[in-house]
Amino acid sequence: MRIVVVEDEIRIREGICNLLEKMFPQHLVVGSAVNGQEGLDLILEQKPDLIITDVKMPVMDGLTMLSILHDKKIKYKAIVLSAYAEFTYAQQAIRWGVSEYLIKPMVVNDFVKSIKNMEMQLEESGKQNSVVFDRLDNILLGIILGGIEIGDELEKYIKDKYGIENDTMFSEVQIYIGKRFEERVEYIKAELEAFCTTRKNLKYSLLEMPKDKILLLVLYGYDNQQEIERWFQIYIASQNHNKNMMENNYGWINVIGINGLRKSYHLLLQYMDWNIALGNNIMISYPKVLNIQTSLCIYPIDIENRIKVALCSYNRSKIYECIEQFTQYFNSGNVYEPKNIKECYVRFIWAIINVGKEISFLNHEQLDQKNILQKIMESKNKEELKDIIHEIYGLIKNDQYEGKNVLSLNVKRAENMILEYYKTGITLEEIAAKLNLTPEYLGMQFHQEKGVKFSTFIRDFRIMKAKELLIGSKMNVNEVAEKVGYSDAKYFSKVFRECTGQLPTEYRKSNK
Repeated sequence: MRIVVVEDEIRIREGICNLLEKMFPQHLVVGSAVNGQEGLDLILEQKPDLIITDVKMPVMDGLTMLSILHDKKIKYKAIVLSAYAEFTYAQQAIRWGVSEYLIKPMVVNDFVKSIKNMEMQLEESGKQNSVVFDRLDNILLGIILGGIEIGDELEKYIKDKYGIENDTMFSEVQIYIGKRFEERVEYIKAELEAFCTTRKNLKYSLLEMPKDKILLLVLYGYDNQQEIERWFQIYIASQNHNKNMMENNYGWINVIGINGLRKSYHLLLQYMDWNIALGNNIMISYPKVLNIQTSLCIYPIDIENRIKVALCSYNRSKIYECIEQFTQYFNSGNVYEPKNIKECYVRFIWAIINVGKEISFLNHEQLDQKNILQKIMESKNKEELKDIIHEIYGLIKNDQYEGKNVLSLNVKRAENMILEYYKTGITLEEIAAKLNLTPEYLGMQFHQEKGVKFSTFIRDFRIMKAKELLIGSKMNVNEVAEKVGYSDAKYFSKVFRECTGQLPTEYRKSNK
């Protein structure tokens, strides 16, 4: 492939070029540009196979550049880099040749996967031969995935062999199978084939789209589009008791002419997440979906506050209860826009992650926040969103002190006394006296086994508890100081700042 990179941030631009050279030496970067205008001039000159472009750039943005190239009928593939806030906007650029999206900050594994997808698409587009054309399924796949351009010769071939003309009516039915795609696709194909053959003169093709987890049913050879849509809706309703079919999500769009199949497929794909708002086994019909009346989606801040308190209390059952309340919040009977529901999930999950990290109650080293965000954005139904939030719940530690070394009885008893009496301002001397030990001996043993001095351990524990109260309660700083064993609020603030780099009020503001 001949590749052009358009990106205004020099580190990202050079990083992409270096990565391509290192990981894909068989491809050639023929040039790079710092904005859409320079990129446009470079692309018109070099005619690359692949364009990698940022969305937001000075002078001319990336999507404007791609739209101009599309209008000029320049053939290319494109990978778009976008921030979360630009993601939905960037998704709308399918008609301009965008095949892959990468959310910033870019992850190397995702980038490599995108380049390999581009290789596969170009390889498929090179297979336009008599073997491929011998099956209508292959032709339709090539058209929808962008690998086949319909010229006069192919148009005549399709008309003569399959009876498809420029004004032939098509209906595309997207059956979203989701994460169990490979397991269930053959069963669903068999069910649909059995159903479609019951209608006389109806012609159809079933196309697998594993990347989108979709089985695409292309219908043609009928007279009335409204009647055929009603016929299929009756079929969906009949599947309510079929466990293998009732989990599916359905989308419907009509189009005239085989040339419109690609654009209509990607257009409908943008609206398939309306199943999040409407539920499974409801057909999302375009353009009817544009007329759905929605309610204002108000973020449930009260549930977020409760889960913060539950996290700070290390109460797993309460945490789970809050998660269930959050997921049920969107089943109130109101219809919300899928985008708003997803944004609520992002905010709620980020609240769990941030508090969990602060109080060391979450295995945050196992977190891939970019991947979580990508999953949320690509979710097509409520079950997928619930799976994501339960995945986060699975990372919550069963024991906040798991993985620690085995302690001697003296140190274990000392530690338990700290946990029980830290609010009173208990000292090493007082604990040593209760254990019939000298402070020097207990302090030395504590340091050896815990790896920190007694004074450091009790200070850090009090500060951790102070963080919990600052996030999970409405106590003022004086009350928090007293609750964690500091009689002097000013001294408490000084210690807190030494440990966290922020005053208690600043910490509360930035985290609550």
